[in-house]
Amino acid sequence: MKKILLAAAAVALVTQVAAAQTVKIGILLGFTGPEESQAPGIYNGAELAIKQIDASHAFLKGAQLEGVKGDDTCTDASAAVAAATRLVTSDHVAGIVGGHCSGVTAAVLQSVARPNGVVMISPSATSPSLSTAPSDGLFFRTAPSDARQGQVMADVLIKQGIKKVALTYTDNDYGKGLADAFSAAYKKEGGTITISLPHQDGKADYSAEVGTLAAAGGQMLVVAGYADQGGKGIIQGALDTGAFSKFYLPDGMYTASLLQHFGKSLDGSIGDIGESNSSGFKTFVAEAKKAGFDGTAAYSAQGYDAVALMALAMEAAHSTKGTVYKNKIEAIANGPGVKIYAGQLAKGLKLLSEGKAINYEGASSVRLIGPDSAGSYRVYTIKNGKRVTDYYE
Repeated sequence: MKKILLAAAAVALVTQVAAAQTVKIGILLGFTGPEESQAPGIYNGAELAIKQIDASHAFLKGAQLEGVKGDDTCTDASAAVAAATRLVTSDHVAGIVGGHCSGVTAAVLQSVARPNGVVMISPSATSPSLSTAPSDGLFFRTAPSDARQGQVMADVLIKQGIKKVALTYTDNDYGKGLADAFSAAYKKEGGTITISLPHQDGKADYSAEVGTLAAAGGQMLVVAGYADQGGKGIIQGALDTGAFSKFYLPDGMYTASLLQHFGKSLDGSIGDIGESNSSGFKTFVAEAKKAGFDGTAAYSAQGYDAVALMALAMEAAHSTKGTVYKNKIEAIANGPGVKIYAGQLAKGLKLLSEGKAINYEGASSVRLIGPDSAGSYRVYTIKNGKRVTDYYE
């Protein structure tokens, strides 16, 4: 894939506070594709942060922040690169919140962000490979890596006495990365994987895959897929044939639409989602409710935090140029300084404008280890067709 050199667009970015009037941030998510029901929640979280920043009138001496949508489709790298290119060349964004899924995020990072010095903060791309991808210090994520999620999954299953499972995963960067991380952790803890079977998204019939999984057997089927695509199809086939009645559902399977479709048929299934139990998260959920959306939606809090980190870093650097403000992101996320939670963005901006240090906790208890969020997970069980929180890990 050709790298797109957009030096003229980079020059066009506002880089001095005095010149800043409206600063644009791209919000690049899978508004279509296998996670399209997840994207609105992330977008709403990002937009809430933008509205709070604009209401503060404290951003870069009164500049306004504007979000510009781009559709990365979650899985089509060419479409994602085209959308990101538009954001940089036509919309002149000062940073990109995204991408949504791991493969397209990697493509945009290498083909658009790095050549043009554009910061990317993904709220939902979780492949372990992104932790070590060349980034020139321009890439961060507020969602934890699947290296962490794989360990959480193994811990949860072993704690529940489930020592033999079948595993299926979507055949892409996200699915492979999560399957590998989970497999290694689960086997180390004494678990047995009867089969590890990739599946393709977009198929009308998954009876062959379900048959293979059923033949291998297991106490539960782990579905590391997408809720609007192959993961859903696998579950439907398993329930229809009685191959499996209980499932482990990691983050790609966390959508309201999945429960709406299957309801109580998923009772007894378990899963996890990157989520904090902090006061910041509770405040975020309350603020989201006032704004008319569900703050507990998958990675909505991380969408909020991605925008907040970007804007706060710009304030600290007195610049909207990615190659400049990228150097402030880790210090803002990790402190030391005054702790800033969701709903306190005006306070954070004011402190930074006064030359004071902050420690951004945000909505998801932000702490960066390299480019990655350390992250915490909510573990849940489905009861009466609803997710019931068991604990946080």
